[in-house]
Amino acid sequence: MTISYNWLCNYLPISVSPDKLSLILTSLGLEVESFEKSEAVKGGLQGLVIGEVLESRQHPNAEKLKLTRVNIGTGEPLQVVCGAPNVAAGQKVVVAPVGATIYPVKGDPLTMKVAKIRGEESYGMICAEDEIGLGESHAGIMVLAEEAVPGTPASAWFRLKEDWIYEIGLTPNRMDAMSHLGVAKDVVAYLSVHDNADLNVQYPYAEAFTKEVDGKSFGVAIENTNACGRYAGVTIENVTVKESPDWLKQRLQSIGLRSINNIVDITNFILHETGQPLHAFDADKIAGGAIVVKNLPAGTAFTTLDEKERKVNAEDIMICDGNGAPLCFGGVFGGLNSGVTETTRNIFLESAWFNPVTIRKTSFRHNLRTDAATRFEKGVDISNTVNVLKRAALLIRDLGGGKIASEIADIYPARREKKQVVLTYAYLKRLSGKHYTVETVGKILRSLGFDILKESGSAVQVAVPFSKPDIELPADIVEEIMRVDGYDNVIIPQHITISPSVEALGYEIALRDKLAGLLAGNGFNEIVTNSITNTAYFDDDILRHSVKMLNSLSAELNMMRPSMIETGLQCVVHNLNRKNNNLRLFEFGKTYHSDGAGKYTETEKLCLYVTGAKQEASWKGKDIKSDFYYLKGLVSSLLNAVNIDSFQTGSISRPDLEYALSVVNGKQEIGVFGLVKNKTAAQFDIKQPVWYAELNWKPIVDLSSGSRDRYTEIPRFPAVQRDLAIVVDKQLAYEKLESAIERLHIRRLQGIRLFDVFESDKLGPDKKSFAVNFTFLDSEKTLTDEETEAMMQKIMRVVEKELGAEIRK
Repeated sequence: MTISYNWLCNYLPISVSPDKLSLILTSLGLEVESFEKSEAVKGGLQGLVIGEVLESRQHPNAEKLKLTRVNIGTGEPLQVVCGAPNVAAGQKVVVAPVGATIYPVKGDPLTMKVAKIRGEESYGMICAEDEIGLGESHAGIMVLAEEAVPGTPASAWFRLKEDWIYEIGLTPNRMDAMSHLGVAKDVVAYLSVHDNADLNVQYPYAEAFTKEVDGKSFGVAIENTNACGRYAGVTIENVTVKESPDWLKQRLQSIGLRSINNIVDITNFILHETGQPLHAFDADKIAGGAIVVKNLPAGTAFTTLDEKERKVNAEDIMICDGNGAPLCFGGVFGGLNSGVTETTRNIFLESAWFNPVTIRKTSFRHNLRTDAATRFEKGVDISNTVNVLKRAALLIRDLGGGKIASEIADIYPARREKKQVVLTYAYLKRLSGKHYTVETVGKILRSLGFDILKESGSAVQVAVPFSKPDIELPADIVEEIMRVDGYDNVIIPQHITISPSVEALGYEIALRDKLAGLLAGNGFNEIVTNSITNTAYFDDDILRHSVKMLNSLSAELNMMRPSMIETGLQCVVHNLNRKNNNLRLFEFGKTYHSDGAGKYTETEKLCLYVTGAKQEASWKGKDIKSDFYYLKGLVSSLLNAVNIDSFQTGSISRPDLEYALSVVNGKQEIGVFGLVKNKTAAQFDIKQPVWYAELNWKPIVDLSSGSRDRYTEIPRFPAVQRDLAIVVDKQLAYEKLESAIERLHIRRLQGIRLFDVFESDKLGPDKKSFAVNFTFLDSEKTLTDEETEAMMQKIMRVVEKELGAEIRK
């Protein structure tokens, strides 16, 4: 929010220095993020003075130069060489003496020095308007009025004003401070309390307002009273649309707004003065003799001021003429065919209150983030609608030469009551940590516009002003009191007491840190990618259940990601393009889905991305490429690290993976991992293999939270190992063999390890051989050969019977 010091001072009852004002604003919670001096003319004409040309004669050595003597009020006249064709004796001029700095409209600043020009010394410069930033003309020197007095500072003669511009960091709830008057109310409240004075804001509203001529009037009807709670309007006739006066242009320019014309400038001025948006219609373009506030059928075409045709949504509140034709998106943006132009002579001026939710939805739906919309969506002061309308209408009359041609039409269907809040002083003390007297509380609240309904030694009941729509709870009243008292005055107690609390997410955070540390120890780097992605990456089946953005940041970022593989591959290719070819990355993130019926889900994931070599080449040997088994080992290690060891893997088909395994625990799906499909990688111009793992975070948290770290004694008895060569069908997956053996539940079987796969025609057609190592251990004794052989026979029988396998002898 930008605030002009000079503008703000119009509403303050006493003078406050710019530096003090900065401290007051910050103390009030209106944090001053920057505070800079602003000059109407760069340099402020400092050092320049008014002079009188006493003599002007031809330069003896130059045909186009004049040798002048100039009185600048300091005694001895200055000799100045001047090249302007219009210089003459008796003129009052602007002089830049030696030491003064001028700031031309074009070019760099120039400091005056004694100069010798064609053999004659010059002790300064007689200035043209473009040389000192007062205009564009360079036809000759500036010639001032006869009453100008030599020696007068140029800044005083031109009455240049300095200003100070504040950039205030407003919190979203402070709609009441989104204007100069809103800020002035806070400042006056602060001064009243801290200076112990009875001060009031200098409001610009005029009490006298009458119709001046009989002109055209418009009936007003509100069909949707929920979306539009109040609508007021007035007609001003015989207006001249022209350039704004200097004071108005300077007000707008001070806060970074460009002057357009007197009518548009007045509506912008009122917006930043009061916080109330207005809209001016060309009254001659309003058909049907009426204004109707209503909703239109979805798909109705409407051309806005930016000459774009938009389709109206059935929820948009529209300002229509008496024939039902749309004139304006209510509270958001005007229409092309009803706006004020240079030929406009009659104006219908609107001031209204619109439902914040309705305005925000329309603004985002049509990508129209206007100043008016940002005010209405936070809630404007419904009680001030007519006051602001009168203020603007009188300005249009005064600056546009028009006449008030109608009575004010004010439609207020359901008059609102002020919200009432009860605050106990005990609650105030508990929340603020400070004891406030009844008198102090009353003075602060009255100075902020609150009505004191009941007051006792234990509590106060107040009616909240309409200008503060965010005030609803006793805590909000406490905040208001503390703001005006000053946050710097909050007492820091000598002893601080706290209530211990249990962090509900503590275990989950610790688990995340544990896995992140494990991955970092294995050479992984954590990445954070954008959860907004591009629909171009996905096919129609996925898009049907995706979450698309109504108001996308750009054409490339238009949906919430349904999968994390694409955003991760963007990071992978970014590194590959910079010759960082060996990557191990991980990310904690979310994916987003829709059921198409308005229900949305977020799913937390832990994803791994591996490409290139897992071990780079060195003097010991060549590099070792990452592969499927490396990724599988990583996934197993992660799950084992959080005590999830009873899981199974199985083949699964996924459109973005060449081949993959799913990880499940019973019916609970933990994740999936595999090789990224060439087609998917090609979308990102990735030519080397990328291995991808996607783990569902919630099942991991649930499964690991029910288990604890287990500690076992180091075995005192030796383990026994046996190897077995098993011939199976070529299509049989090893996991089926492993599952069949695990179903035997042999207590002493501690481990199963595949250490070789052999394929040969000697085994038979479509056959292969698994070489499997079995580890047996009894914690109570040393196993005998007979016991071990009995367990091996049990294993051989089950693989022969269930898998049709053959044991190689």
